[in-house]
Amino acid sequence: MLKFNLIRETHCIYLIFIFSISTLTLLSVGFTHTSAATPTINDPKLKVEVLFKGLKFPTSMAFLGSNDILVLEKNDGTIQRIVNGTLLPKPILDVNVAKRSERGLLGIAIAKNDDQNGQPVYVFLYFTESAKKDGNDISEGQVPLGNRLYRYELVGDKLVNPKLLLDLPAEPYPYHNGGRIVIGPDNNVYLAIGDLGNFTEAQNMQHRANIDGRGGILRVTQDGKSVGNGILGGSYPINLYYAYGIRNSFGIAFDPVTDRLWDTENGDHYGDEINLVYPGFNSGYRKIQGVWKAYQSGPGPVLSNPAEGLVDFGGRGKYSMPEFTWNTTIGVTALSFFNSTKLGKVYENDLFVGDFNNGNIYRFELNKDRTALNLQNHLSDKIADTNKEFEEVTFGQGFGGITDMKVGPDGYLYVLSIHEGGQDCYAVKSTTDTCVSYNSGLEGTIFMIVPANSKAN
Repeated sequence: MLKFNLIRETHCIYLIFIFSISTLTLLSVGFTHTSAATPTINDPKLKVEVLFKGLKFPTSMAFLGSNDILVLEKNDGTIQRIVNGTLLPKPILDVNVAKRSERGLLGIAIAKNDDQNGQPVYVFLYFTESAKKDGNDISEGQVPLGNRLYRYELVGDKLVNPKLLLDLPAEPYPYHNGGRIVIGPDNNVYLAIGDLGNFTEAQNMQHRANIDGRGGILRVTQDGKSVGNGILGGSYPINLYYAYGIRNSFGIAFDPVTDRLWDTENGDHYGDEINLVYPGFNSGYRKIQGVWKAYQSGPGPVLSNPAEGLVDFGGRGKYSMPEFTWNTTIGVTALSFFNSTKLGKVYENDLFVGDFNNGNIYRFELNKDRTALNLQNHLSDKIADTNKEFEEVTFGQGFGGITDMKVGPDGYLYVLSIHEGGQDCYAVKSTTDTCVSYNSGLEGTIFMIVPANSKAN
């Protein structure tokens, strides 16, 4: 659950898209809250600069080009464009969004049409659509139209010609909507959606409701069609699934070296994960979180036979253990491969992961064949058990609630965040807890990580 998906079950915290709700809330267990801190990088050769400040509860961003960024604002349904560090006078699009808890304007991806051939630039948006106005699921108690994936065309400074590609459930609960979108190396669109508190085969619930578009990573063409015969089955919507058994994810990205997909996933109280996602991947939820049985008061013993009793769709789905897991919930969100040498050759193609609860960025090197993370010493068991172990992979801190990270066309690392992390305090901001009201207009910032001697800005 991130604050987008962060959580506690019965209140999960989901990251930026906002995670939590009254049934799951993510806690900053065992961590010092750092949202008020100044962002810093542990490498003295690097520094943090502010590109822009003043966004309203931003959830994700995408680059149109160098110094040209589109940013989504969760509760207003607006897409802002920032060019050379300056916000354009008007949003390039404003859509009607339901915004209770983790609902809202959640995900964006841009198709790069290198050959052009007269084809417009496609911008893909995922949001919880409202029939009439922003937030009427709160003010009037209206049921959203759905969680929807649209394709728009960029014409000048406007997004036009919307085409509905996917119409997905937005109930029964307003959390675990997921929202991250990426364009894969196969030019297909990949979308992460959480379980929305539902119980189906996609959540490894045998003999429950049939799979229905929730709890997985879905894959469609840029026209919204299924890809091939489907990995798990040929009927709709099972033919959309690339992966399943996912509670809620706010980070998916392809390794630029191998073209393999990786994701982050939020657990309930414990078991946040980083996964290598092969076609047909089963993350194990609702039976497993991290390497432990789900829905316990704490992690408990590591499972000796985790695949036992999971739904496998006739052998077409396959469970695999996380490549890394935390024994608590940090509100893991963004995931990005640093396909650049602008911060030094040492970081090239490393995996960077952000969290919402603590404002940390984590850095991981991969093994030689890039099928696992290169973890040493106390982390060789792939489990972060203590604050000291967390620190071993901490690259930077003090970023507040991180909702997205991207490598820009200029080769620098950009971080999108709001100024506080912690669990959802619902509509009214608590005066004592370190929490976030997902229905508020909290300000967001875009940071740049650059060489200490850089004059990038």
